[in-house]
Amino acid sequence: MTEVWSAVADWLAARADEVIETSCARVYLTGDTAWKLKRPVRFAFLDFSTLEKRKWALDRELSFNRRWSGDIYRAVRPVTRQGETFAIGGEGHAVEWLLEMRRFDPDAVIGHRPEPMDPALADDLGRLIARAHIDAPIASRDVDLGAYGYTVDSNEMPLKETAAERALAQRVIDGTRAGRDALTPLLMTRLDEGFARQCHGDLHLGNILLEAGRPVPFDCLEFNDTLSWMDALYDVAFPIMDLVVRGQTIAANRLLNAYLDEAARGFPPSLWRGLRVLPQFLAVRASVRAHVTGSNGERETSARYLRAAEEFLTAPTPRLIAVGGLSGTGKTHFARHLAPLIAPAPGAVILRSDEVRKRLWNVGSLDPLPPEAYAPTEDGRVYGEIFAAAALVLAAGCPVVLDATFLDPARRVEAEAIAARAGVPFDGLWLKGEPSELRARLAARAGDASDADLAVLERQLARDAVPVTWRSHDIQSGLDRLARDLARPGGQ
Repeated sequence: MTEVWSAVADWLAARADEVIETSCARVYLTGDTAWKLKRPVRFAFLDFSTLEKRKWALDRELSFNRRWSGDIYRAVRPVTRQGETFAIGGEGHAVEWLLEMRRFDPDAVIGHRPEPMDPALADDLGRLIARAHIDAPIASRDVDLGAYGYTVDSNEMPLKETAAERALAQRVIDGTRAGRDALTPLLMTRLDEGFARQCHGDLHLGNILLEAGRPVPFDCLEFNDTLSWMDALYDVAFPIMDLVVRGQTIAANRLLNAYLDEAARGFPPSLWRGLRVLPQFLAVRASVRAHVTGSNGERETSARYLRAAEEFLTAPTPRLIAVGGLSGTGKTHFARHLAPLIAPAPGAVILRSDEVRKRLWNVGSLDPLPPEAYAPTEDGRVYGEIFAAAALVLAAGCPVVLDATFLDPARRVEAEAIAARAGVPFDGLWLKGEPSELRARLAARAGDASDADLAVLERQLARDAVPVTWRSHDIQSGLDRLARDLARPGGQ
């Protein structure tokens, strides 16, 4: 450490309420402000050894995080000499640089909170990440595999050194290396299609706040271009993985499906085909946390991440489940209950007609649509989009749950045909209930993507016919048991 840097660090510490130490920086908490001072260190993956390089890193940290964190990151400020002391700002040349941030409650960090993530918050987080990815700079061809490829290689040695179970660590290393080699052609295709972006890079739950009921990611990886550029799915794999390891599979599945629905608004349809890479991305993210927590002496946590990494390497089995029924029968509730039960975690992809219709009309998932959006021709577009996406997800090796009314018998036939063409098992479920119950449910509905009202239900009741080839189930009995039965291999 330089003499000037040490003097500045001591000066800041004398004025701080609290000092937070990391391997790369110190953060000084004073009142409602946090001041970050980069350490003059150089590692294999970063270089803060000179004043100019620290200023460069702070400028990038400010720029990168403003895309995610709003008003948390305020400005980069110079530290200047003022006689025998220092000042933030002031006259003269900078002897050091600080990042000014808004101080926040550490108990607001989601990774520090004991309660499970609320599913609605998981939805919000998934959509926020997707919108940030859509707006992010697109990688050029020379990025290659980016952070994912780099991490597969660089993580091997520290994982071996920190893992308590060496044989398990070696299996994870072998599996992630083999996965990278097998997936390289697909990942390069995704690079050419624009799926590689300048991402957050470090989206574990310890880097996401909950403020005013909304998720706020912070602390992007800004110091190394190799670690900033990546396939967008590799970025969102981090919080999904973290939720799964914490036993929050419902939130993980909601996050994934909200992300996919929002990402489909800005990425090409091959988004769905790319799900083939997700298990590998989850495994690599888990292996990184295994070595980081192991290095910190958190042996039990490290072992849990390592076991999860091996479990993620087990490829899912593709299958198609269609959930139909009149409005108000709880198709979406059931689909969201079922999807995370389908192993391995994070579960099945849900394709919901209400959300697809909103996408096609380019409105928010909760924004109402005009009546013409529900014309028969629009129904054709919606089901066409759902079926096309389902075919791509099945081809990627992932299970799918379709959530739509399926009132038209031709739509039911087509759903079965998609499964047959993909060579995967199919289960059709028809939910039914008493009209009075359905009317009561629709009257109480709020904050949902569905625009169905009582008038829509009355039209449906006039044409309702239970599909003879699909399993029929009354909504008043045993939906949890039904979901668990369907989630098992074979679906019965």
